[in-house]
Amino acid sequence: AALTVRFLTRRFIGEYGDMEFIYSHNLTVDGREILFHIWDVPHSQQAEESSSEEKRIQWADSFVLVYSICDRASFNILPLKIQFIKAAKEGQSQEKVPIVIVGNKRDLHHQRVVSSEEGRLLALSLDCGFYEVSAAE
Repeated sequence: AALTVRFLTRRFIGEYGDMEFIYSHNLTVDGREILFHIWDVPHSQQAEESSSEEKRIQWADSFVLVYSICDRASFNILPLKIQFIKAAKEGQSQEKVPIVIVGNKRDLHHQRVVSSEEGRLLALSLDCGFYEVSAAE
């Protein structure tokens, strides 16, 4: 949620509840107006029944999966999430689904438990993009 709000408003808010939101946002990229619809789902709600997760996956055209570099569990669930997304999306068509893995909280490097190299290697092995960021910065 912090990363989504930072993208939408350029402000950082550190604390959020466990609520799911859909945001719409216009952005001009290379002279083209792009309309983003962002379905922001907190990790706690991702553990729901698979029908809800399947609905979200079918709704989306691309995926940004965010983990905390300070939370090994949030990183460890990524391979299963990505396999689930690819099975649901790529099974229907031959097109590769765009997926980006983002390690957040880069500013908290002193609490890091997942290395940048681990993130890069996971993304490479799963054919995903990779970035490390800090929503706070």
